[in-house]
Amino acid sequence: MYPTRRAFLATGLTPAVSLADEPPPAATNLGLLLYSYGIRARAEGAGFTDPASFITLARERGASAVQVPLGRRTEAAAALIRRAAEAAGVAVEGIVSPPPDTGAGRDQFAAELGTARACGAEVVRTVLMAGRRYELFSRADEYAAFARTAKATLERAEPVARSAGVKLAVENHKDFRTDELLDLLRGLASPWVGVCVDTGNNLALLEDPAATVAALAPLAFTVHLKDMGLEEYADGFRLAEVPLGQGVLDLPAVVAALRKGNPRVRFQLEMITRDPLLVPCLTDRYWATLGRVPGRDLARTLALARRTSRKEPLPRVSQLPPAQQVAAEERHVRESFAFAARTRLLAG
Repeated sequence: MYPTRRAFLATGLTPAVSLADEPPPAATNLGLLLYSYGIRARAEGAGFTDPASFITLARERGASAVQVPLGRRTEAAAALIRRAAEAAGVAVEGIVSPPPDTGAGRDQFAAELGTARACGAEVVRTVLMAGRRYELFSRADEYAAFARTAKATLERAEPVARSAGVKLAVENHKDFRTDELLDLLRGLASPWVGVCVDTGNNLALLEDPAATVAALAPLAFTVHLKDMGLEEYADGFRLAEVPLGQGVLDLPAVVAALRKGNPRVRFQLEMITRDPLLVPCLTDRYWATLGRVPGRDLARTLALARRTSRKEPLPRVSQLPPAQQVAAEERHVRESFAFAARTRLLAG
């Protein structure tokens, strides 16, 4: 909406919250994913998404880590990020796109993993599908072709990750059901390729979040920690991230299961402030690639949506003025960190 910070400020809007009069944040052991600030990132541009700047902001919110795109940088530029993280006491994880089947694409991927390592990152997160399975595909054969391409992509990526000494964490991104993702990764059988466990995404594929977390935990390299709200609508249910502790997930049980699978796994807050996503699970198109999903999964998920229906509708922000969108995003992040600190969710 506003391509630069200067253009944003020229509107007369002010930052959502001032830090000047606030006490130091409580320790949480919770990291912060850049995507939790998507509204501000779009408004302010490169200045906000610069990794060193975001490390400072994250530390001010109480974060112990960040997950950000690090790109392809010189050794000197990467060293600046690494020193900023060390000075702040903030661990760094990267975000990369998977390598396309071209020489230039593979070179770019290798360079980005090299940059991540130089920045101090031991883990980078990636996704194999940029959209949502039930929105992108209308036929089963289309999805089968994607699955074959995803397998080939990981086979290209694995030796690069191994050579760079960086672990590649594939997010469950509303693309694979848990058994499908596990089959893919176990077929690869590499200690350098595992999972970025998103604690809420597979609700959109009618999975029980506790079962998803428990199954993926042994392969977890990092976590997108979120809480979820649901509400029914005519074609299925709406699904939205909500501040930690305000949704349907049993967060202490989620954390315990993930730590059982990997005691050293790092948790990154993903609190995306946006209108709820539509999950049209009562339409024919939704089932085009999900024909093997048991009816009991549909029944359980719709029952969860009905049982946990909120007195107030899930937040809608797209129609708010820009300043109120920024304020809502900031509030949701801060409420999540406050919950993690107050409940000692990630203590130990």
